[in-house]
Amino acid sequence: MLKPCIRAFSGFASNHKLKEETMENSLKGLKVAILVAHGFEQSEMVEPKKALEQAGAKTFIISPIKGKVKGWSAKNWGDEFPVDKELSQAKADEFDALLLPGGVANPDTLRMTPAAVEFVKHFIKEGKPIASICHGPWILINAKGVKGKTLTSWPSIQVDLINAGANWVDQQVVVDDNLVTSRKPEDLPAFNKAMITLFSEKTVIRSR
Repeated sequence: MLKPCIRAFSGFASNHKLKEETMENSLKGLKVAILVAHGFEQSEMVEPKKALEQAGAKTFIISPIKGKVKGWSAKNWGDEFPVDKELSQAKADEFDALLLPGGVANPDTLRMTPAAVEFVKHFIKEGKPIASICHGPWILINAKGVKGKTLTSWPSIQVDLINAGANWVDQQVVVDDNLVTSRKPEDLPAFNKAMITLFSEKTVIRSR
């Protein structure tokens, strides 16, 4: 039985209905770190980033890569995006929430980068909201952030997550406490809505 704090969505319908009112400005003042390396699934970064900004959040691409970081789109390399802050210069406590896009190369690189793992650990330890999709939860394993959590992901990392102590489910969107996860790009509309709702619910906006 899922814990009461867990919301699992199928077709984005559940007993816990998301608020119908507009999301505009619901995240005003929120600072969201988007942690990526080369090879992130482009749609899983671009679309959530846009949704967050439309809700009033400020987003920052954080990467161990200098200058620009390259996405992956439809089995080919995608576009390049300017890095707002190099990981070595970024301070996790400056941010209110974290977005971890998927792709294969991206989270595999990040989970083998000690500074990236430490960056993610801050959000876990402080109970700040985290949104992760596809292969994104891979780095959560290395950051000790999945044990006892119910979540979803791209199916190929299901066993990795279970071995790390997670309860893996095949759902479009799953919310467990401060963590929201989805499986793939097709889940993005539901993922974005759940992410904005979670970030709004779980984060106390600090005055700037």
